[in-house]
Amino acid sequence: MSKLLPLAWLAMLGAADACAQTQTDSAAQQAAQPAVKAAADKSATDKSAADKQMQQVTISGGRASDMDERRNSVAGKQIFGREELDRNGDSNLGDVLKRLPGVTLGGRPGRGGDVRMRGMGSGYTQILVNGERPPAGFSMESLAPDQVERVEIMRGPVAEHSTRAIAGTINIILRDGYQQRDNQLKLTDSIEQGRHSPNVSLTVPGKVGSLTWLLTGSLFENRQHDQTETHNLDTRADNVVVKDENVLDETRRETRGLFLTPRLSYKFDGGDTLNFQPFLMVNRSDSKARSDLTQNPGLVPPGLLLPPEYNLALTDGHTESTFLRGFGNWVHKLQGAAKLDVKFGFGAGHSDNDSLRYQYDNSGALLDRFTDTATVRDRSASTGGKYSTPLGREHSLAAGWDVELGHREETKTSLDKDGVPQFADSGDNLTADTRRVAVFVQDEWDISAQWSGYAGVRWEGIRTSSSGASTGDVSNTSSVLSPLLHAVYRIPGHDKDQIRASLTKSYKAANIQDLIALPSLSRLNSATRPDRTGNPNLKPELATGLDLAYEHYLGRAGILSASGFIRNIDDLIRRDIALETTSTGPRWVSTPRNIGSARSTGIELEAKFQLQELMADAPAIDFRTNYSRFWSSVDDIPGPNNRLDAQPKQTANLGLDYRMKDLPLTLGGSLNWTPETLIQSSLSQLVYTSRKRSFDAYGLWRFNASNQLRISANNLVAEDAIGANTVSTNGLTQLANTINQTYVVWSVKYEMKF
Repeated sequence: MSKLLPLAWLAMLGAADACAQTQTDSAAQQAAQPAVKAAADKSATDKSAADKQMQQVTISGGRASDMDERRNSVAGKQIFGREELDRNGDSNLGDVLKRLPGVTLGGRPGRGGDVRMRGMGSGYTQILVNGERPPAGFSMESLAPDQVERVEIMRGPVAEHSTRAIAGTINIILRDGYQQRDNQLKLTDSIEQGRHSPNVSLTVPGKVGSLTWLLTGSLFENRQHDQTETHNLDTRADNVVVKDENVLDETRRETRGLFLTPRLSYKFDGGDTLNFQPFLMVNRSDSKARSDLTQNPGLVPPGLLLPPEYNLALTDGHTESTFLRGFGNWVHKLQGAAKLDVKFGFGAGHSDNDSLRYQYDNSGALLDRFTDTATVRDRSASTGGKYSTPLGREHSLAAGWDVELGHREETKTSLDKDGVPQFADSGDNLTADTRRVAVFVQDEWDISAQWSGYAGVRWEGIRTSSSGASTGDVSNTSSVLSPLLHAVYRIPGHDKDQIRASLTKSYKAANIQDLIALPSLSRLNSATRPDRTGNPNLKPELATGLDLAYEHYLGRAGILSASGFIRNIDDLIRRDIALETTSTGPRWVSTPRNIGSARSTGIELEAKFQLQELMADAPAIDFRTNYSRFWSSVDDIPGPNNRLDAQPKQTANLGLDYRMKDLPLTLGGSLNWTPETLIQSSLSQLVYTSRKRSFDAYGLWRFNASNQLRISANNLVAEDAIGANTVSTNGLTQLANTINQTYVVWSVKYEMKF
């Protein structure tokens, strides 16, 4: 905390200086408004100029603009709508998210990964779809941006949503059609290494009487090639090398998919409204993988060199997954401006993964054959509601509930060429049930012209139980009470400036894979590539959080902000790696456990504005940038690199858009940067990740108000992603250095309205 506050206040003072300067410019611009209007009226006869101006008009319907909604929200919330989603012509939502303030993606550029806020991985970021938790196995970064209406980022939790959000919440709002009038068709082709990945997206709105609908669908095909080089080096405590080998892995994958997100809304005569929005995601993938292993016997003393597990491995894989989720709500108006909003939902999903792997020696003789199958079936149902009533002018009280039931059936089979199971539970069926119940109450009040406050409390309980042939009946129960306080202070005499503060409790529950899961086997098993298993005795991580922010708003859609945060976390979950005896012999196994406490602090700076709103004669340039600096430490792990898992020290984004004056052309680009990280993730494991630089650019040509062409390039730098994983235990140090190639992706998108 002592480090956080001085840095946050320095950032706020710097932003305040910028605000003072821009207020002078803003006053001059307001004084010039009559002259600007007269000039505009004089040139109104130029039809072409008028057409271009009309394209800038945004019809907001019944909802406030994204910036106004952010400004008026008591609990800090950032909103990014269609402008941000469409800007670069991205083919997946992950590429959009990586440019947003404080958001990073795990994995190498172009391949997505887990979505992280404030650099915190391992599930600290809560992902919601329409305010609800998505089904198990749902991959948000693979979601097509055309299916999304807007993205909401909440730094601190609120009682209405689950408080499983230590780092924050990203809420994906699917297309709702409140402002759509035209049919839209988008045709896209992305090219990576000469491989084409076409995509077709169609949006059709409609209305008959009191029924309105929006039908949105996407159909795509994706072709990718990946290559990874790994150098494995094992050294004893006496510095004797016992393993030195290189592994070259190549994978070619073809994926076909379908997204459907229709929305129906019916308004009754009495004012009640019924909404329903199903979401369907279907994926089919076929892959071929080749792995070449070569040993370097020069460093290994005679007699210690063990024969390799294989010289060549060939694998054919097939994956199918289908997820269906339905969201609905009924809004009933009551007497005195009160209302009852009742939600309901259901989910169903299944995934099947089959692979056949052949391993050969250096003479081409078959050493072994592995047949792996994995089948997962998920079912869920949920209901909830919120009763809200005004307590006076600018004062609202709400209370509600959430209930969710989930059922999972999972079967894994791994057999060698003789039909021998590779782990004890191979072929057994594991069933798991999850029950989540929550109640909440929240009070939001505009206390005065300067002050707005929010107070809420949420109780949430989760029970997970499972039954397996070898594990028997296992259960885990946890509950969390989360008080929440948010406040906004609007500085007198400065109507564009305000200060936010939040004091909250949040938590992170162990996922079902960490609690009760069948083993996940690793080929070339080692301390750096261990099997993974669960631990039914895990407790949830609990966090106390403090957030401070200063905001200065510029023009229609501009902002300067500086914020700081701190999170104190108890019962931190980390994975331990140990050599265990299994049914197939000794194997390295990774198991999660609670290890103690941790702390994370950080500052986040953001600037976003249109240059013409600051200088009347400036070119039509939109500027956006954000920078974050993070610190963290884990108490039970020695420093100096005892940071939270996967959290970088910094991350930054810079973007520009330039609208040409004499041509219907917009050019833009953005740079996403994360420096290298070195993290002591446990007493025995040290993990290194190289820097990540992703430079994207695009050009947009508007033929007319209904037709436009967008050409974009992602990951123009295309740097290799380098990693190192070192585990020192049992008198042995095992090092795995990896090099993953990344590639430039070119996209051409034609968009039309009709």
